[in-house]
Parts: sequence; structure tokens; C-alpha cells
Amino acid sequence: MEAFLVSTGIVALAEIGDKTQLLALFLAARWRRPWPIILGILAATIVNHALAGAVGAWLTSFIGPQALRWILGVSFIGMAVWMMIPDKLDDTDTGSGRFGVFGTTLIAFFLAEMGDKTQIATVALVAQFQAYTAVVAGTTLGMMIANVPAVILGDKMAHKLPVKLVHGIAAFIFACLGVVALMGGLGF
Repeated sequence: MEAFLVSTGIVALAEIGDKTQLLALFLAARWRRPWPIILGILAATIVNHALAGAVGAWLTSFIGPQALRWILGVSFIGMAVWMMIPDKLDDTDTGSGRFGVFGTTLIAFFLAEMGDKTQIATVALVAQFQAYTAVVAGTTLGMMIANVPAVILGDKMAHKLPVKLVHGIAAFIFACLGVVALMGGLGF
């Protein structure tokens, strides 16, 4: 349960102001059709985070506990620093074309998540907790907690969130996880 709750909380906080949340706002403003956008985000997140979780599980199978402790500790501290760098939406074409709203959202979100903070966090959290299903479910729920309101409320919500404060809280949590990992408090 801890892996699920930590994963949900970290990703929900990390996603505030992230490029995929900006993408959600953009798609919602462009098409004003929330359900295909929400379903596209969900499908893309499940596939992306399932693959990221598989990488995290794979890493733990061949990296020794001591090396894994240092990799995770440094990775979480790196994520804390990365959280403080604001994201911008890349200049990518998100025209609906032949894929429709759902297909465009699915493709755009899957590609935007590649190498993103939440994908890297999913890898690290699966490696840390060694709880693939709980972490992937938690990170997916965290993505939906952050992005569904963005799709439904659109631009009205984006300007009212204290993004720097939310990023600061997420950075603090990542830094704490990093320090605990380096001190050997995560079971390694």
C-alpha cells in the first residue's frame, strides 16, 4: 500500500505544470471534448508507465543492492533538482488529422512522457519498492489526478495553482527519498 500511495502522491505533485499537463490543457482548449482526451491520457499513461515499471523491475534483477542504493539515491536527488526546472510544451503538431481526438491524445501523450520526470520516477519507484503493480497503478492514478482536472477545467485552473510551491513540495519529497536511499533506509 505504501508503494501505491507514495507513487500516487509524488506523480500527482510532479505533474503539476509538467509538459504533459500543458499538453492536456492545450488539447482541451483545442477540441473541448474531454472524454476522448481523458481516455487517451489514461491509455498512454498505462502503456508508458507499464514499460517504465518493467525497466525498473529489470534493473533490480541484475544490479546489486549496494549499487542500486546509490543509483536510486542519486536519481531521486536528481529528480528533486529537475522538479525545480519549469517545463514548456514542445512545438509538436497535435492536429487531429486521421487519428481523431483520442488517437492524437494517445500518441501525443505517449511521446511526451518518453524520458519525462514521471516516467523516470516510475522506473526508480519500481526499483525502490519492488512492487511493480502498486507503483504503476499509483503513478497512473497520480497522472490522472493531475491531468483530468486540467482537461475538464482547462485554462481556468492553470493560473490558480501555486506551481512553484507544488514543485517545491515534490522536490522536497524526492530529496528525502534520495537521502533515505543513500543512508540505506530503503532496505538495500
